[in-house]
Amino acid sequence: MTATIQIPIAGYKSIYSVADVDRAMEDSSASKNDSLKSLYEKMIRSGGMRYIIKPSSTEGIDSLYESSPNFTEVIDNFKKHMSLAISGNEPMQITPILLLGEPGLGKTYFAKSVAKILGTGFEFISMSSLTAGWVLSGASSQWTNAKPGKVAQSLVNGEYANPLITLDEVDKAGGDSRYDPMGALYSLLEQDTAKHFKDEFIEVSVDASHILWIATANDESSIPEPILNRMNVYTIERPDYEGSLKIALAVYQDILNDHNWGFPTEPAQNVLEKLASIAPRDMRKLLIDAFGNAKLANRDKLQPEDLHTEKLGKGKNRIGF
Repeated sequence: MTATIQIPIAGYKSIYSVADVDRAMEDSSASKNDSLKSLYEKMIRSGGMRYIIKPSSTEGIDSLYESSPNFTEVIDNFKKHMSLAISGNEPMQITPILLLGEPGLGKTYFAKSVAKILGTGFEFISMSSLTAGWVLSGASSQWTNAKPGKVAQSLVNGEYANPLITLDEVDKAGGDSRYDPMGALYSLLEQDTAKHFKDEFIEVSVDASHILWIATANDESSIPEPILNRMNVYTIERPDYEGSLKIALAVYQDILNDHNWGFPTEPAQNVLEKLASIAPRDMRKLLIDAFGNAKLANRDKLQPEDLHTEKLGKGKNRIGF
């Protein structure tokens, strides 16, 4: 029996009006700001249409039950919404998601995996490094060194109308309260207002309503209640021993799928067991190092000693069972 291949279906969606950009070009602020003028010219050349991805099958998401076994409830939710999108031959829409849990559980890896399965773009925004709201929503072109925010950049410079944007460590967003880095999310996370999102640099309405949002956090207490109310919150637990073995194998195979290094599709069991004792966040960097160690020893198979777990520092990132 031949397995069904999941092929995302691409349509087109207008995310901004070129006529609006033309009118903005005539504004005096554009003539005084070379960066803004250049961006408007690029927007006119590229046009306002972007790919919008529709799922054709739910089969791809099933692989996450193996690679991210501690995300089962979230995967179930995605699968329901994918089924609805397939039934209606439309792009997937889902309430913004907050993945809540301690560091190192693979929350960002999960978000990247979902974007890859859906076949749409992926944008990673570290909220802990944001000190002002303009990083998301742009700064007025009248300011020195102003530029568009990351949301507009993703839509205008990217290929997709419905990229998956990950807001990492949203509970650690800080900075000057006058320029709340969370401020833009009040409109962006609501579909009705996101349809007419206006970046302060571009000053042209952009349709951001098809963006798929996944936020991560360690502690929800510092997240404003109105933001939490706009999200479905899932508490992610540490994987059990069997789950960690599955995650370790998935990360191992994910790396090898991107390279032609000559290693077997599955490592030895003792290698897998040692790797499973490491937090999912650190598995990838530890494995990359281990593959290099094996090659230096002229081997095409990993051995436990290739995994230098001592580099993680006093076992602080170990998972105990």
